[in-house]
Amino acid sequence: MSFTFSYGAGNGKSADPQAAAPGDLIKDATQDTFMADVIEASRSVPVIVDFWADWCGPCKQLTPVLEKAVTAAKGTVKLVKVNVDENREIAAQLRVQSLPTVYAFKDGRPVDAFMGALPESQIKTFIEKVTGSAVGPSDDEMMIEAGQQALEAEDFQSAVGAFSGALQADPENLSAIAGLARALIGAGDLEGAEKALALAPEGKENSTEISSARAALEVAATPVDSEEIVALSAKVEADEKDHQSRIDLAVALNAAGRSEEAMEHLMISIGQDRAWNEEAARKQLLQFFEAWGHADERTVAGRRQLSSILFS
Repeated sequence: MSFTFSYGAGNGKSADPQAAAPGDLIKDATQDTFMADVIEASRSVPVIVDFWADWCGPCKQLTPVLEKAVTAAKGTVKLVKVNVDENREIAAQLRVQSLPTVYAFKDGRPVDAFMGALPESQIKTFIEKVTGSAVGPSDDEMMIEAGQQALEAEDFQSAVGAFSGALQADPENLSAIAGLARALIGAGDLEGAEKALALAPEGKENSTEISSARAALEVAATPVDSEEIVALSAKVEADEKDHQSRIDLAVALNAAGRSEEAMEHLMISIGQDRAWNEEAARKQLLQFFEAWGHADERTVAGRRQLSSILFS
């Protein structure tokens, strides 16, 4: 079974700071409209003012994050964008000396500000401080949550749809990329999963989430060979300290969906000789943990058991 997924530039994460959002929530202001769009409007609801310029790289990073956070605030705050090259008088009056600079207006006056491209978490905190209310999850965050729930229920088709939707909103979201890969693995579309992992932005290919999903793909790609399992089981039964055969058996069992048996064989090998072949059994076990996911019950229980063996 295979599913198709898509992503692209048509999403809420605009690379152009001038891109306007629907309705009155996010808009561009000029010298002529600043009084109405910011000063007067802030008497009813706080207004965030984003000072930017075409030549400002950090501005292009910050503005989409501001738009996303303001949209998630669902009307408790507005965003007004001001191009300083076209509106120098406003920038001069507010003493904007570096870009990006963001002001928060409330009751007709500036009440807070920051400079530079802050991460999304800090922008949410900034907005919550200004509005006095929590910023809810964004659309892509809700889709990722729906995707995770579908994964847990092994509803892989729904999971693929949810994670693909999250990627439409934010093509660089690592949780959405990793989740999509895991959903495609569950659906048996290993080629699609590999393509999904290739969406990871440059420099983040080895992040925890992406590495974990890649490990899951490697495990899923291991062919199931029932005859090999029988042969390896016989070798281990004949020589309980045949560590290589025991490790190979664990890999084969895990590929066959017998993960608990696989983990137990690795635990036995570690207990017998943890240093054998540069800790090969422990390293294989850690790969299983990474593939299953850090919150998986098998991983949690396995790490506890591993700690008891290593520190006994």
